[in-house]
Amino acid sequence: MSAVTGGCQCGAVRFSVERLGRASICHCRMCQKAFGGFFGPLVDAHGLTWTRGAPSYFQSSNLVRRGFCNACGTPLTFEMQSGPANLAIGAFDDPAAITPTLQVGLEGKLPYVDHLADLPRLTLEQLSRFATHFAAVRSYQHPDHD
Repeated sequence: MSAVTGGCQCGAVRFSVERLGRASICHCRMCQKAFGGFFGPLVDAHGLTWTRGAPSYFQSSNLVRRGFCNACGTPLTFEMQSGPANLAIGAFDDPAAITPTLQVGLEGKLPYVDHLADLPRLTLEQLSRFATHFAAVRSYQHPDHD
């Protein structure tokens, strides 16, 4: 397997990983807050190398620190005192290639998460009302490659 790459939104921090391990979804409250979302999607990263810049860190507990980009705020790592760092799945250049296989922290799971796919979707007619707005959007995010 060739190296897997990724980085933050602005491109100030980039990484390469030799091998991925277990991918998981963590529902604990700390992960919800760290990601600003319903859960934290993470994957074990073996042979992690920072290829551009390096993360800043927040010590979120006595046993875990979390890395993030100091320039744009993108969550990047979950690091325990031992074992491989875990990287945010969404920070990879191809996050669709990483499939979670385990859920943890279920005591913090939000009650509606299992039903998100059941929510109504905008119709094509409703989406067309936003076409002009979306056509004017110019992304300043770093592309998903170097």
